Amino acid sequence: MALTKYNYNSFDVTPVASKALAFNSDADGFTTAAEGSMVLIKTVTASSDSTISFVDGTSDVVLDNTYPIYLFKFINIHPASDDQSLKVGFRDGSTAYDATKTTTFFRPYHEEDGSAAALNYGAGQDLAQSTAFQMLSFEGSNDNDQAISGYMYLFDPSSTTFVKHFLAETNCSSASDQTVAAYVGGYCNVTAAIDAVQFKMSSGNMDAGTIKLYGIKDS
Repeated sequence: MALTKYNYNSFDVTPVASKALAFNSDADGFTTAAEGSMVLIKTVTASSDSTISFVDGTSDVVLDNTYPIYLFKFINIHPASDDQSLKVGFRDGSTAYDATKTTTFFRPYHEEDGSAAALNYGAGQDLAQSTAFQMLSFEGSNDNDQAISGYMYLFDPSSTTFVKHFLAETNCSSASDQTVAAYVGGYCNVTAAIDAVQFKMSSGNMDAGTIKLYGIKDS
């Protein structure tokens, strides 16, 4: 089979350099591709931070009616202290992340050595009409090779009619050498818009890790 080589200087991508590209029959072989349904809005990398906040209209963050669904991804969140959980709070127009929440929490776990496994309802981790931060993970380890990863969906945060639902799933390699998944569901029981979201550890700093915010378009 013959191998065709192209001169990279013949490809004119300047008009669409900031957009997705697709092949077509044009002279340069490219056209602008339709943007996907999931759009990356903001990436924040932790470095010994006490909190990480995503505030609508600040630092290129969009968290309004531009998208009906927002997705946060947690990638290798590493606590500075041992036995710490990732937590979330929501802001509903004031300066505090204290929107009232009702939530539920359950977690399966499996010991690294295979000695035990179970599925538990976390009655101590759910909230009932509380302004406290919601736990999103079990207690993560500060061992150099252990971390917390997962995601959280936030639905229609700009609505002034309905409560604001959120769903999260995380997994951590715990300080007890277990794999522990956490499944969290709940709602901010407010009709005011949620205009900011903040993440922190239950105690101490977020030593390292990445949080990405995406907007998801209507299908």
